[in-house]
Amino acid sequence: MPQMPIIMPQLGESIAEATIVSFLVKPGDPIEAGQDVIEVETNKANMNVASPCRGRLEKLTANLGESYVVGAVLGHIEVSQEEAARLGLDTKSLAKPPDGIEPTHEASYQTQTEGEKHRVQPTVRGLPVPANAAGASYMSPRMKARMDELGLHAADLAGIAGSGAAGRVTIEDFEKFIANLEKQKLTPASTMRVAVADAMRRSWTRPIATVGLPMHLDAMLAHRKTSDPKPGPALYAIRALAIALSENSAPAGRLIGSKIVHPSSIDICFAVEAEDGVLVPVIRKVDQKPLKELVPRYNELIELAHKRKLPADATGGSIATVTNFGTFGLIWATPIPLPEQTLVLGLGAGRKMPCWDEAKGQFVPVMEAYLTLSFDHRVLDGGAAGRLLARIAELLNHPERL
Repeated sequence: MPQMPIIMPQLGESIAEATIVSFLVKPGDPIEAGQDVIEVETNKANMNVASPCRGRLEKLTANLGESYVVGAVLGHIEVSQEEAARLGLDTKSLAKPPDGIEPTHEASYQTQTEGEKHRVQPTVRGLPVPANAAGASYMSPRMKARMDELGLHAADLAGIAGSGAAGRVTIEDFEKFIANLEKQKLTPASTMRVAVADAMRRSWTRPIATVGLPMHLDAMLAHRKTSDPKPGPALYAIRALAIALSENSAPAGRLIGSKIVHPSSIDICFAVEAEDGVLVPVIRKVDQKPLKELVPRYNELIELAHKRKLPADATGGSIATVTNFGTFGLIWATPIPLPEQTLVLGLGAGRKMPCWDEAKGQFVPVMEAYLTLSFDHRVLDGGAAGRLLARIAELLNHPERL
């Protein structure tokens, strides 16, 4: 009978591969079109691969815990002649292949040869996807070939003391470094940790600067106490940032060549700590929705992020990030914008501080926290960043306007 391959789908614009987490069906099970058959983990969330048609699961060729690129064959579904005809499929091309030969699937990603670890060679479109690094000032062709063989980036050489001319890392230095690694305790990095590392490495190719200022939280905290439902502190910051950027979108623009690309929509993401990494769910068109209407969606996305079940419409395509690093007791931090963004707004921990009251002629206690704004210095200068941060602080001091 004809067989239909189960293909690793494109699970998001910036997703080039996914790791098999669990199989939801087993060989021999009848399945329906659109039925979830495999659970996979991407660098954004856990998602499911659905059956392309109705039939009987003939076999699964993917292995648990391994990563597969978009377009890879994960298994086969045996379909009836009637189902094949209904789908308009070429039954000759779907016939069971000879032993040892897997059907191919045309895709925008190169697949791996036998014995080679799954490595992605992505076609970049839209948002950046994990790509090879180039951080060292010079690497010999031999060194590059050896690093490619091991799947390492130039940034991984930062811990090697070079013995060559002008401190250059030689191939001997590199091999000694690799040999010493094998003597250390090694644990595999999760998919999310590797993705976060890759994003931060690409972000750091730009000149990043940070400005900050203290602000009083008393007005925001009083507003929150009387609100139902109660917005989280980060949501106040998200809304204030959205209003400020709707007034002037240039600070959130991206420098591409000699052009500043302005955002077409004020879509802002926020950082949520997940196991061994951070997820950044996105709220769309934040400038067009009052604070009260944003609370249910914000709370829902936090819950989904903790479960690593973010929907596709809540990932990617955002123009800035808000992170509440104050939840960790931090007063000040310098977060790094995502590679496709120019801005990240940070909120520090609140502290009781003395503040001079001119009317009373004495110091009075206030709740104070630092706001920080990290930005791509190619797009913004300190003055423009300072004015944007001051506008955000002004809006947070008048939460009834949010």
